[in-house]
Amino acid sequence: MIESNISNPKSQIFLVGFMASGKSTVGPLLAARLGRPFIDLDERIVAQARSTIFDLIERVGEERFRQLETQTLRAAALDGAAVIAPGGGAITGTENRELMQRHGTLVWLAAPFELCWQRIRQDGVTRPLAPDEATARARYEQRLPLYRQADIHVAINEQMTAAQIAEECWRRLQNCD
Repeated sequence: MIESNISNPKSQIFLVGFMASGKSTVGPLLAARLGRPFIDLDERIVAQARSTIFDLIERVGEERFRQLETQTLRAAALDGAAVIAPGGGAITGTENRELMQRHGTLVWLAAPFELCWQRIRQDGVTRPLAPDEATARARYEQRLPLYRQADIHVAINEQMTAAQIAEECWRRLQNCD
């Protein structure tokens, strides 16, 4: 793994984790704490494609979606320092992992599957890659070894607020030098 840390003001912070782990909620809070912009990669893709992620994957397939995700991630990684939240599956692409490792620090929001699944069921968003619990769990288990490669692991539990998680991320980033 390539060395990276927060002491480099141009270094990106990548929040990685399974869908519904809290990246899009914690990201803006962490970005504000660090005085950086927040980039939700899925929101950028939706804006560029003028389509929801669900519709995009249904229309062009997961492989083409992943190509668009890599293009969007590359542009964000090369832009000014920010907190970037890629989608939960972005880490499955070798090029994506290399981009994130080369350009910043990966912070894994390590939420247990059960918490992610509870949030997925509650948020009302149609997730084409998690149509049922068994499929979602299989994806979670498949991605776990990749998430574990992150520079920083922040264990998430049901009692933690987004502000507490962001503060823990900030604290851990300060100590990663």
